Formats: sequence, C-alpha cells, structure tokens
Amino acid sequence: MVKNAEKAVVSSAKKVKKILIAQAQPESAKSPYSEIIAKYDVAVDYFPFVIIEGVPAKEFRKQKIDIAAYSAVIFTSRNTIDHFFRICDEMKVTVSQETKYFCITEAVALYLQKFILYRKRKVFYGADGTNKSLFDVINKHKEHEKFLYPCSESFDSEVTNWLKNHQCEFATPVLYKVVSNDIKSVIAKNYDVICLFTPGGVKSLLENIPDFKQNGTKLGGFGLNTFKAAEDAGLSLDIKAPTPQSPGMVSALDKFLQSLSTKKK
Repeated sequence: MVKNAEKAVVSSAKKVKKILIAQAQPESAKSPYSEIIAKYDVAVDYFPFVIIEGVPAKEFRKQKIDIAAYSAVIFTSRNTIDHFFRICDEMKVTVSQETKYFCITEAVALYLQKFILYRKRKVFYGADGTNKSLFDVINKHKEHEKFLYPCSESFDSEVTNWLKNHQCEFATPVLYKVVSNDIKSVIAKNYDVICLFTPGGVKSLLENIPDFKQNGTKLGGFGLNTFKAAEDAGLSLDIKAPTPQSPGMVSALDKFLQSLSTKKK
C-alpha cells in the first residue's frame, strides 16, 4: 500500500485519469492493475478489442496436418495454447509426453500447466519476450525436431522465415481466427491511456475508428509484433513491454505513470 502522503503527491501530479486495457476483464476479483489503481488514483477499464473464434475440427482436418507426427510445438500466446489442446481434444489426438514446447515468455510457458505435466526438460522459453530470444532457445534444440507453429490466419511470418532459413521441418496449423470487436462506444469515452496487446488489437482500433488520431492519448503496446503494427499504422507508443526493465504491461505502465509524476514535482 502507498502511504497517504505519497499517494497525495502522486495524485496531484498525475495527468492520467482513465486507462483502457484492450483485454477481457480478469476472472479473478483482484485485478493485476490493483496496485496501479491505488498508487496513482486512476480508473482502469477492460474491453477486448478482438474476438477469438476457434477453427472447428471439421475445418482443421482440411489442412491435412498430422499433429502426432511432430515432436515440438512453438507457442507465442496463451490463446494458441488453448486452441491447440482444444483441437487435440476434439480430434482425439494424444500428444506425446516427450513433446517439446518452445514459448515466447515464461508466463506463456507456465500456462502450459493447465494442460500438461510441466517438466523443465521439455518446456523452454525466451529470456526477454522477443522473437530473437525464442529463436536462440529453439536453435539449441532444433536438431532432429519437427515443429508445429500453431497460429491464427494472420500469423507471424518472422517465425516461419526463421524456421525456413534454418532448414527446420515445420507446419503452421491455423487454429483460430482473430475478428475485430465493436469498440466504437468504448473509444468514445476518451481514455488517457490505451494498452494494446496484439497486432489484432491495433487492427481493430483502426477498423473501428479509421480516422483515429491520438491527440494526446498515450498508447501502450505489448510485444514486437504489436510495436510493428502500431508503427506501420503511424501510431506512437509511449509504453512498451516486455523490456528488461518492464517484463509486463503492469510494470511498464507503472514506470510511465511514475515518470509523469516525477516531471511534475
């Protein structure tokens, strides 16, 4: 908890009053942003910018990919993990206990515990949440592996290009579709900060508000692919994660708000 005197200083110095997190409301009663709310006296709202629609097993079969024939799986999001094991369940595919998993971050790797017996010798993750750190890990173990890179319709070509360039055998099963949500009424509330987590979130923002101008609105982005999507759209990101100093959006947001209060003192 922040002391009352410290909170008063931070509150009087702040420029930010309303923050929008472009994700669904957490199921837990305690928000991961609770400390941000208390420390900076800000309102934090949630609203998913995209809707994830799973590809049904009937449609997946048309891709003619034999999941059981692959010895390693690359995961870059929790959504992908959910839909990978959903498809396996629907198609009654038993994933070998020897399958290796390569994940973009430790948080994504730990999410695997919902579906498998977590063993460090078969679960690997990048050091800093970048594709490069993920590639460094894969490179150490790629010999004699056949990789699955489960993805959405608009998958990350940087991963597939790396696999091609390093002569890896791989397949890209499309497991879900990312559809833009209707966010017009939400954006109309004029948030001071909007935090985006995927390229799909950037796309949704621009599809809903084609003439969107920041006009002082600060944007946060998570992940290199989101950074690139924002940059390609001509948007400016004031908050970025993960970085060595800010592994998650909460810590990145905290540093940003702290910098505002410091400037005002």
